[in-house]
Amino acid sequence: MTTPVCTSASHGKRRSSPYPSFASYVRARQPVLLRTARSLTANPSDAEDLLQTALTKTYVAWERIEDHRALDGYVRRALVNTRTSQWRKRKVDEYVCEELPEPEPASGEDDQAERQALRDAMWRAIMKLPDRQRAMVVLRYYEDLSEVQTAEVLGVSVGTVKSAVSRALGKLREDPELGLVR
Repeated sequence: MTTPVCTSASHGKRRSSPYPSFASYVRARQPVLLRTARSLTANPSDAEDLLQTALTKTYVAWERIEDHRALDGYVRRALVNTRTSQWRKRKVDEYVCEELPEPEPASGEDDQAERQALRDAMWRAIMKLPDRQRAMVVLRYYEDLSEVQTAEVLGVSVGTVKSAVSRALGKLREDPELGLVR
């Protein structure tokens, strides 16, 4: 007489997992395998995803694995192979070009005194503007209000805000004191 291989099928009972030993293996070995995955990636979240992918591959091959004593080696190999595949498929964001996309930083950009001098020059130039234009520039660019909000605050139309701000910015561009910092 033969012994049934799957006890749940012979008794008509249904189990939650077709591989109860797989679930117990994962519970017992997950911390160790997660440490291995973390050694392969820089990000802990990526390590968890990597481990889940390797465990999925192991689950699919569970019936074909003959020696369950060598499962750690199988899962580690799946981790390394999966990580290698991810690395090969990664998107390269850097492209070779003849010119750098960013301009070279000026020598005085990190200097607090230079930045303060620029702020002072900007405020002196803004103070030269007529009151109405100055109010619109301050509301639009320092208070970060929209054109509609600026028009509501000042009780004017949106078109008036647009034209007055445009004229004010033109005057600021032509200011000789600000021309030195460009």
